[in-house]
Amino acid sequence: LGGRTAIPLAGPANRQGRAVCANLLAEGRVEAYRGSIGTSIAKVFDLTAASTGMNEKQLKGAGLVYGEDYYYSLIHPMHHVTYYPGALPMVLKLLFGRDGRVLGAQIVGYQGVDKRIDVISTAIHFKGTVRDMAELELAYAPPYGAAKDPVNFAGFVAENILAGLTDPVTVGHYLKNPDRYTLLDIREEEETLAHPVHGALMIPLSQLRRRLEELDREKEYLTFCAIGLRGYIAERILKQKGFKVSNLLGGLRTMDALTRTAADENGKMGGNEPMSTRQQTGYGDEPSRIHDLDVSGLSCPGPIVAIGKFIKELEDGEAVRVSATDPGFARDIVSWCENTGNTLLERGEEAGVYTALVQKGGRALSPAASGFVSSGDPTGKDKTIIVFSGSFDKVMAAFIIALGAAAMGDKVHMFFTFWGLSTLRKGFKVPLKKSLMDKMFTGMIPRGTRGMGLSQMNMMGMAPKMMRKVMKDKGISSLEDLVREAAENPDIEMTACQMSMDVMGLHADELIDGVKIGGVASMLNDADKSQFTLFIS
Repeated sequence: LGGRTAIPLAGPANRQGRAVCANLLAEGRVEAYRGSIGTSIAKVFDLTAASTGMNEKQLKGAGLVYGEDYYYSLIHPMHHVTYYPGALPMVLKLLFGRDGRVLGAQIVGYQGVDKRIDVISTAIHFKGTVRDMAELELAYAPPYGAAKDPVNFAGFVAENILAGLTDPVTVGHYLKNPDRYTLLDIREEEETLAHPVHGALMIPLSQLRRRLEELDREKEYLTFCAIGLRGYIAERILKQKGFKVSNLLGGLRTMDALTRTAADENGKMGGNEPMSTRQQTGYGDEPSRIHDLDVSGLSCPGPIVAIGKFIKELEDGEAVRVSATDPGFARDIVSWCENTGNTLLERGEEAGVYTALVQKGGRALSPAASGFVSSGDPTGKDKTIIVFSGSFDKVMAAFIIALGAAAMGDKVHMFFTFWGLSTLRKGFKVPLKKSLMDKMFTGMIPRGTRGMGLSQMNMMGMAPKMMRKVMKDKGISSLEDLVREAAENPDIEMTACQMSMDVMGLHADELIDGVKIGGVASMLNDADKSQFTLFIS
């Protein structure tokens, strides 16, 4: 952008040193330093991350607004053609101005990252545009790239945006305005089994033209696929038919990457060892026969589609060992097994190749017999929420999640311990005979939810009152209403921790109706049966 900056990189420092020496020693010669672009690269284990020019944070810091002053294309290409062995994915984000000038780029991938970032850096140096990116003639042979190189492809997408051929919706924008759009999932059925998106209307791209009558012209649709390309094609089809439609930029893979939590990362593949305990199936410890399927080089949805077709030809009890280079396969195969009734026996990763051993079937053995819920077991949709906190906002969040899960047909187990017990306490004094110590501890726990403070900025008790007023003005259910609704919901089970009650001096008579008393064994049993467990502290 032509502003002042300081970038501590060796390349610019050496060029500055050369300019200094030239100006000091060369008579009659003036060598000016033309500035820094900030091209950098780093290796992080198997991944390579590179950047050049401005990133989005810097553009926003300079006062530029997305959609007005700048845009970006976001693609998930392979580093060379998929039909040549060993193709590995990368993510490329290209930032550009309204006039098409390239402002910056960031790339993360396994191989070929250095080549692409240097090409884009050169384009920025010569004030190139996205049109230049689309027209660059780059070396191509199957082991090294593609006829449409990732750099070219980023330019193509950028040109489509500037030409108004697509209305890209970023993940951040969608998450802020989820009610504005009706999600339209145009992936194939095999893909949705591996990664279902609840609440989305599913019409595969291959069926879209003949199923247009299922769409409402009054709604605004947001198309999405795995990486964005098919979503764009669907968007073009619908726009030609007069529908209001946009496309999710970067597709579902970008959405997953930006919304993934640390808990999700705990299940990530790494190393050669199996990622889950060796699972017994109803057909014995070992598969009757193991087949091999190499889907390396295929990007989503290729691996899942391939294994779906392959496993249909197997007999129950047989297994297939799959090798893939698409990182999304690491998570997709788990979801696919859970939704298709097949059993994931092993999974691992080495040098960018992801492997999984999948056995056909596997529902015959009950969870009780195996000690865990098999990946092929359709149950396990229970949710367990452990409420440790006694803060108004955190307890409210717990009940919102619980009621939402129950509305989706899930069984919810809420386990209240220590300060969370105040949620279940009646709002009036219950005459009971207690020891002095019990009275002291009981006095530290509010009677019901009305005595709760906020976890942040409590403002000497004023903040909860202010929040309650705002909730009332906006028609939001009070915490008391949520607790009452949960107590009356047959799909929500509320349990008070017996040990915590003993420590805090609480008696069962002081709790609201409908609450069970249980211990840690009850909680752990519920957690074992649950799809996930939340700890609200």
